[in-house]
Amino acid sequence: MSGMSSGSFATEERGARAARLRALSVLRVRSWATALALLPAAAAVVLLAAGPAGHLTGAGWDAVRWTVTAVAVLVLLVAGVVALVIARARPAVTPTVELAEPAAPDLYRMVQDLADRLGVPAPSAIALTPDCDSWLEDRTHPAHGRRPNGLRRAADAPVLVIGSPFLWWMRVGELRAVLAPVVAGTGPSAHPDIAAARRFVQGLDAAVAAHRRPGLDPVRWLGARGVGAVARVLLRSCRGAAAEMERGVAVAASERAQAVDYGVRIVAQEQVGLAYAGWDRLLTRVALPAWRMGRWPSRLDVGVVSALTELSRRDRLAEGFTSRLGERPACDLLEEPGAVDEAASLLAARLFHGGPAEPGPDWSPVDWEQYPDEVVDRKWRTDAARLLAVLDRLGVLEASPDPADPVDGPTLARVLGHLSTVPDAPAEPPADVLAAALTAEAAREEARRPAPAPVALPGAPGSAHALYGSDALPLFPLQPPRTGRELLADHVTAMVCCAAVDTAGARPGLDWLDGPALFLGDERQSELAGCVLTLVEDGDPDPLKTWLARTGVRPEKPVRLV
Repeated sequence: MSGMSSGSFATEERGARAARLRALSVLRVRSWATALALLPAAAAVVLLAAGPAGHLTGAGWDAVRWTVTAVAVLVLLVAGVVALVIARARPAVTPTVELAEPAAPDLYRMVQDLADRLGVPAPSAIALTPDCDSWLEDRTHPAHGRRPNGLRRAADAPVLVIGSPFLWWMRVGELRAVLAPVVAGTGPSAHPDIAAARRFVQGLDAAVAAHRRPGLDPVRWLGARGVGAVARVLLRSCRGAAAEMERGVAVAASERAQAVDYGVRIVAQEQVGLAYAGWDRLLTRVALPAWRMGRWPSRLDVGVVSALTELSRRDRLAEGFTSRLGERPACDLLEEPGAVDEAASLLAARLFHGGPAEPGPDWSPVDWEQYPDEVVDRKWRTDAARLLAVLDRLGVLEASPDPADPVDGPTLARVLGHLSTVPDAPAEPPADVLAAALTAEAAREEARRPAPAPVALPGAPGSAHALYGSDALPLFPLQPPRTGRELLADHVTAMVCCAAVDTAGARPGLDWLDGPALFLGDERQSELAGCVLTLVEDGDPDPLKTWLARTGVRPEKPVRLV
């Protein structure tokens, strides 16, 4: 730490001092709560001691004495139950993929060296999260159990959680620079007051949610609700101080990390923003369609590299970023990157979509090479089949706008004819009727799907990466439900793509940033979305018909459905 300037050292000291003072404020709430619980008992002791001494005598004082004693006993019992529940409540732990040291010895060595240079304790373990973020997580609560620790790592140190996309996109030097301020946070975390304050807040937070544990009988559920109400009051009293404490810890850690790889960190932070943008597009546009079909891409982090490379190519602000790919990627610090990527990909599907925790007949992995045929083509044909089934229920006849050219079978012409029909009298547009019917059908299908089972994520039973609390999955839904018109546009696009594949030699493909895509030869048909939107929103089929004629798609020919 000799390279730290006096200004940075002073700022770090101010941050650490502020964190310690706020930790004492949090602990003061605990002390006041304890004192409040003991106050009736103290009053009862005074009253009981005053009687034999000849003070406060008489029938009235005897009644007061025994009433206060009864209240004191009751308050002590309630306080004892509340304290026991708070102490034993298991704080929520973020679901992660835990990395044992033999699985990533180079990564552990890098983190250890970083901690030594920063002059702080090394994290007790390393885990991965399928998100673009990194943090320290305290897992020292007795309910979490003890984990094996390395020779130089204290078991009571926090766990370093690293975003798995960083390992695949960032270079080793960039990852080291990004992790420096995070690892520096283990220094303030080792302070006894800060550690005690964090455990107290975690216990309160867990007690608030204690009534949501499965298997509680009505009496225990009612008791848990009561304890939760008390914990909520205490949590509200110390929330501001706890937030200020964490802010002070962050300031102290950031200032301590200034002396390590500061220049590289500026460049690395640009990669953090780029990684988040590409990761978000990959999840919402590429992974989500597969998850909805019961398939989960088994190499999401590998896909991150492809998506971000494509984003770098398209974005003028990202010019030159692809030259980094010649440097050593951070995933080389892992012994088996493929196995880690697969575990992180399954966890991402669990957290962002609510999929099962284990593969199965209806929840199987898919490689990127298989994605176009096994996800894109199947999605199009499933959506097309749903669209035609809804048309059947609505009683839409198989006829084209031209009476001399009848339509037979599942054809695109049937869809075009219905959506371009102009009602004779004031009535709801055909697109709205069809959109409402599709929305209802999608809701029925969603309701028929079994709910995800609240089981532990991959790992040893009772380990620290067990399921986060008892909240329903997904914990972090990717996007709000689609509107009826958006759902209709997706289904019409699927019908057009099926017709293009079956009658014009088109093929399903994958765009790393936009998801399922239609290709004719080597050219992606990006203008199709606008043509379909004009049909759905305005009832105007002409732009789509022009596109069909130009590409050679035959709307009157039946398409193959699932």
